[in-house]
Amino acid sequence: MAYEIRTYGDPVLKTQAQPVTEINGKVARLVDDMFDTLYDSDTGIALAAPQIGVQKQIVVWDIDDQPMAIINPQVVESDGEWVYSEGCLSIPELYVDIVRPNQVLVRGFTVDGDEVEIEADELMGRMFQHEIDHLNGVLMFDRMTPDQRKEAMAEYRRIQETPASPPQRRRLRLK
Repeated sequence: MAYEIRTYGDPVLKTQAQPVTEINGKVARLVDDMFDTLYDSDTGIALAAPQIGVQKQIVVWDIDDQPMAIINPQVVESDGEWVYSEGCLSIPELYVDIVRPNQVLVRGFTVDGDEVEIEADELMGRMFQHEIDHLNGVLMFDRMTPDQRKEAMAEYRRIQETPASPPQRRRLRLK
């Protein structure tokens, strides 16, 4: 079952998600529903549970046709720096250059309850940081400098005011 993706302005996106205390069939069904929602989006590579209104620390992703999920993920190490044009299913059609660490070590649990550590860099490393931000109630706008945020908010308002049309990618190169 696909859920509706919550968008900027919904208070659930600014709330810290609770850790999953028991990994069971209910969690597995939620992960399946999160994948349905992600695939219905057509543009996303990952989704955090708060983006569908579920305040649990669960992230699903599919990069290179390898769908995976992680429960209670945490970045335990990070290194380097990488600027990349980041987008978000909860802030549709807006892409902004954001600086984040390039490499991360993420620790969490699989749907089977096994502890896992994942070393990731570039796109996958950024995906983890972005989705874990969602679990902590942090959005892209919170990662921007004041000038970036002002310009990005103005662009997002313009996007929202534009009559419905076929989706197009808007990209801001902010300094």
